[in-house]
Amino acid sequence: MTPENTNSINRLIHETSPYLLHHATNPVDWYAWKPEAFERAQAENKPILVSIGYHTCHWCHVMERESFTDPRVAAFMNEHYINIKVDREERPDVDAIYMEAVQLLTGHGGWPLNAFLTPEGKPFYAGTYFPPEPRYSRPSWSNVLTQLIELWREQPEKIQKQAEHLTAIIAGSEEDVQDLDLPAPREEDFTQDSVKATFEGMRGSFDTQAGGFGRSPKFPGALSLKFLLDLYGVTNQKVALDHVEFSLRNMIYGGIYDQLGGGFARYATDREWLIPHFEKMLYDNALLLRVLSDAYRITRNEEYRRVVEETTDWLAREMTHPEGGFYAAQDADSEGVEGKFYVWSAQEIEELLGADAASFNDYYQVSERGNWEGHNILHPRQSVPDFAVRAELPVSELDNQLKKNRATLFTAREQRIRPETDDKVLLDWNALMITALYDAATAFKRPDYAEQARKALHFCEDKLQDAQHYYHVYRDGKRQYDAFMDDYAFLIEAYLKAYEYDGRIEDLQTAERWTKYVLETFGSAGPLLYFAPPASDLIARRIETTDGVTPSGNSTMIRNLQRLALLLDRPEWRDRARSMLLAVREKMSAYPTSYARYASAWIQESEGGQEVGIIGPDALQCARELSAYFLPGAVLAPAETGSSLSPLTDRPVPEDGSTAIYVCENFVCKQPVTSIGAALKLLGKNLGVA
Repeated sequence: MTPENTNSINRLIHETSPYLLHHATNPVDWYAWKPEAFERAQAENKPILVSIGYHTCHWCHVMERESFTDPRVAAFMNEHYINIKVDREERPDVDAIYMEAVQLLTGHGGWPLNAFLTPEGKPFYAGTYFPPEPRYSRPSWSNVLTQLIELWREQPEKIQKQAEHLTAIIAGSEEDVQDLDLPAPREEDFTQDSVKATFEGMRGSFDTQAGGFGRSPKFPGALSLKFLLDLYGVTNQKVALDHVEFSLRNMIYGGIYDQLGGGFARYATDREWLIPHFEKMLYDNALLLRVLSDAYRITRNEEYRRVVEETTDWLAREMTHPEGGFYAAQDADSEGVEGKFYVWSAQEIEELLGADAASFNDYYQVSERGNWEGHNILHPRQSVPDFAVRAELPVSELDNQLKKNRATLFTAREQRIRPETDDKVLLDWNALMITALYDAATAFKRPDYAEQARKALHFCEDKLQDAQHYYHVYRDGKRQYDAFMDDYAFLIEAYLKAYEYDGRIEDLQTAERWTKYVLETFGSAGPLLYFAPPASDLIARRIETTDGVTPSGNSTMIRNLQRLALLLDRPEWRDRARSMLLAVREKMSAYPTSYARYASAWIQESEGGQEVGIIGPDALQCARELSAYFLPGAVLAPAETGSSLSPLTDRPVPEDGSTAIYVCENFVCKQPVTSIGAALKLLGKNLGVA
């Protein structure tokens, strides 16, 4: 490779994504995923390199430093390829297409994702991280570039054949994703057998030594934990609750939880949850807040309250836009070093805490040698009361001392160079957090959480919506990319939570409006829904079904349709939800941790949901008090004056001015009651201690 003149600033300077802007000064002549890149590739008959990553991706930054900032490497890329850089969080549809390509070719995936395409966008080769020199059993980036351009020139027919083959697999057909000949759903289809099979499959992946699922790397698995809670809620299966509590305990006392600042890291690299991949993602924390809120509703474990409060403090302090939306993520690296912001030496702690250092270091497992690359990740591994017994100290005295010590270290940590924050606002992740905050508001009786959620909901309405539809991403006054089906699914869920909390008919109407839009815009030949809008610029329009680190839009729409069918008396929407469930029944049992939210929805069909209409001057307060209990599958409809929009509230206010609570199943209601205790008995719940 010979050096050539390269641009000091490329086209990415016009983008808003922090990840793309980070690459704007590379000597690589990057394009964003825009039509002009493909037009030039076709005009010049050049292959396309699409490099996909995200702002908080450690190895993405490593590859950039090693290769994309090298003028010689960049010159070769600019001469022989049309180079496109993609933020996977802005374009999850692009990422999904080429992630499947790399998995087909290598058997694994990850980021950075580097795919080589024909000018039409069809992949013929793909991989993840490539080093500057051959190592880790990987070829060098320069060798990959050289060999592929030689193949492009000398064997174009081989390239084309490979591209067509991969594209055919990726595009697939709807028949591969869903059976288009499914019969109409019947009541008898929805037995507990599928739920039992899903639970047994999931149980086989329990890590009974450290909690969670599988070994390492360990992801929180929030959707699977939520399914286990839902299962316990209707079957009292103690082993399900026990595994959730065991898993949460080990995560809370592990390094994956930020012991000083709150918030969970994306995953742990080890089985015991000690060593996090230090980036913090908005979606992980949203989903874990929901699990913690539900676990608290069942157990009243005050540790869950503490972690929720610390995590929401982190959210408000570090992850909130001045106008109310939520940022996407925080980086793992600071000063180019992974985890540097978060780790400690024993000497640092001794200098800061003085006489308190010994007990603090004992509790948080701090040593001179360290527990990770010569440094210490704080991780208590036990509760304060348990440690107090061993240390022969009063619990309150020890607790106050540790709180003071953590505050001292937190203040000192704030003086360090912070990891960067990816401050773009994504509609889907914001909707997940809005729903989580409403859950926490009712579980912990914190109206300030609901206020925070409503403010974020207004932000999304103001910044990400126009008269026709929503957009996926907002930053620096600019919104772009039409919203995906997941965006709408999570947003509808958020509006339903808002309706249950505030009783505003407008929220229910908005949920109904966007549900109609989703069914019309993203509908396919079968019951499941497409991920991308119709005007997609990809080689395939796909149906995504799996629940990954975030829920599937399809599984979320099933839950939305179930709830709206009851709230609005729309039986055709319940039938649609049932058809969607039947389309994934076999996958749900075969891959339980990848279809956990579907399994939660199946529970509602097999067990039957409950509807609670609350009418009267104290309707909102009653709804909030009921929501402090774990009522999986129950749909709450509060109205202070009665409403004809929902059949659950289409009743007059009692003549004596009291508030009536109607507990119903399939709109067949028991006699109304006027107390929370009486309503809970009708719902089959003990009064508890809320």
